[in-house]
Amino acid sequence: MDIKSKIEELRKKINSHNYRYYVENTPAISDYDFDALLRELQNMEESYPQFDDVNSPTKRVGSDKSNGFESVKHRYPMLSLSNTYSQDELSDFCRKIEEELEREVQYVCELKFDGTAICIIYENGKLLKAVTRGDGSSGDDVTENVRTINSVPLELIGSGYPNYFEVRGEILMPYSSFDRLNAERELNDEQPFANPRNAAAGTLKLQNSSIVAKRSLDCFIYNILGEELPYRNHYENTLQLKEWGFKVSEQMKLCSSVSEVWSYVESIDKMRVELPYATDGVVIKVNKYDIQKQLGSTAKAPKWSVAYKFKAEQALTKLLSVDFQVGRTGAITPVANLEPVQLAGTTVKRASLHNSDQITLLDIRVGDMVYVEKGGEIIPKITEVELSMRSAGSHTFEYITNCPECNTPLVKFEGEAKSYCPNQGGCAPQILGRIEHFVARKGMNIDGLGGETIVLLHNNGLVNNIADLYSLHHDQLVSLPRLGAKSADNIVKGIENSLNIPFARVLFALGIRFVGETTAKYIASHFKNLEAIMAASTEQLIEADEVGSKIAESIQEYFRDENNLEIIRRLSAANLQMSAESIELVSENLTGKNFVISGSFIQHSRDELKALIEQHGGKILSAVSSNTNFLIAGNKIGPAKLTKATKLNINIISETEFINMIASTDNVKLNTITSENDNNVTQGSLF
Repeated sequence: MDIKSKIEELRKKINSHNYRYYVENTPAISDYDFDALLRELQNMEESYPQFDDVNSPTKRVGSDKSNGFESVKHRYPMLSLSNTYSQDELSDFCRKIEEELEREVQYVCELKFDGTAICIIYENGKLLKAVTRGDGSSGDDVTENVRTINSVPLELIGSGYPNYFEVRGEILMPYSSFDRLNAERELNDEQPFANPRNAAAGTLKLQNSSIVAKRSLDCFIYNILGEELPYRNHYENTLQLKEWGFKVSEQMKLCSSVSEVWSYVESIDKMRVELPYATDGVVIKVNKYDIQKQLGSTAKAPKWSVAYKFKAEQALTKLLSVDFQVGRTGAITPVANLEPVQLAGTTVKRASLHNSDQITLLDIRVGDMVYVEKGGEIIPKITEVELSMRSAGSHTFEYITNCPECNTPLVKFEGEAKSYCPNQGGCAPQILGRIEHFVARKGMNIDGLGGETIVLLHNNGLVNNIADLYSLHHDQLVSLPRLGAKSADNIVKGIENSLNIPFARVLFALGIRFVGETTAKYIASHFKNLEAIMAASTEQLIEADEVGSKIAESIQEYFRDENNLEIIRRLSAANLQMSAESIELVSENLTGKNFVISGSFIQHSRDELKALIEQHGGKILSAVSSNTNFLIAGNKIGPAKLTKATKLNINIISETEFINMIASTDNVKLNTITSENDNNVTQGSLF
């Protein structure tokens, strides 16, 4: 046998043992013998690098090189699921489907894993790419990290798989791995992860795949998409996935009636506490693909699938004390310190108390026995006090009146329950929080500036606000403890690269209260530059989509602050992008036409429709008025907008009519984001 054949045979043998160990749980050899095979292969690959393969099992250890994540467009959108919370709601879901079809249907019931969704692409039987859900239309390329997960096949076994297809699944962290990871973090004085879901999502986005490899992530596959699949239904194709080497849940079941579906839900609710990983519900899907296609989808979720969410688990424990945290906007959040208790597979020591009103409402007192639950929250919350166990000498809790960090008297804004520290420029948690928000990936995406480094820079007097970042230079950084020349280079390069970040993200990164990522996009698109936003009146700000009086007031308050204005001046001087790039027009067919969009749509998202309007010279308004020319109406259109548009005799058009309007004028070819061809030829469901 030649060297290449020997290497390929070793890889095949190791992959087979890996599958039996991690997927089938039936190991055929000892760990020692498995490691010996792996070492033999590794030695041969090092001796004969010409036979290197990215899908070799030796690559599962990961690399210590930093991996920047590229954005990848999904061939098939990764939609969300609608949720149900009761037997009646679940029955209604099934009843509506059967009434529409005028016949009974089969349903596939599966565990709803509490992890992070993943799309994995295979070509010619080999793993090609792995992409996160992202915003549903595109996600991050995390291929190198996914290669390290032992339950994900690098090469498929068996036969009959398409040349090109995608699988969808859930990457999760088993409780055992989660407990081990948090124990290590506590030993290193690092903040422990709140739950396995956050730990899995955070691990998957690490830049160092060798660290990912050590955290023992797991992956269950629950769907396949592609052409020429072996079967025309979800259940049989999912079973086939296991034959090709994928890890598929043993709890999947084919049900023929609503009563069978509910029996499955009840059985899973009882047994899920025994599972070695987190689940938070059951997913119900129509089995046959032709029926799925007939039922269709909304802009966000399929009509042929739904998630039944289990009620949050509760635990009874003792409230030991209350700490107060200060956020980047000055918001004060009380956090309960609890006697450690097991809840939903994790040890809970802290819980959110939200605000003073919530504490008063529940009459929470130190020393009380309280009920804690995880209702999808990152930090568990206290929901009730067990008054029968309250001690006779307990005292009503007194909420703080001064900031716990800088001792500034707290203030409350009208209509808000939280208290705030107004000392933005002198309260350390606010300063650090604003800088962390600014450099975060969705903001300026400055590599090398994690929380610890920001604290280091602040403590050494180098950075007291976001503008100070652009005055840093290499010599200042390299002299700091724990920062070498390489780290200093990365920070300086990251700061330089941030000068190319688009205006909408700069606006979001400023950290204006209530201006989130999406709102910042709308404002940037509407006003085009920061100068126009700063000069806008309340009425003009509200004209921007998604901006109400509360957001408008917050924006004006931000720009009335002289400290903020000085920061803006310095950022402008540093050449950050303070204006939006002009949109390249596809045509001027809609010039002078004003559009309002309302409802949900089948072929395009609202953002895509807005982009199309702008690309053809039109303008988007947030509300119907006498200046509106067209109301594009989707499903569940806002009744107020519809009534006003009718009253003002405004043209009300459908999504299809809008697309035809663009395509027919001057024979402009429409370049849409969604490919109808994909929908017509694809077998397999989206979940």
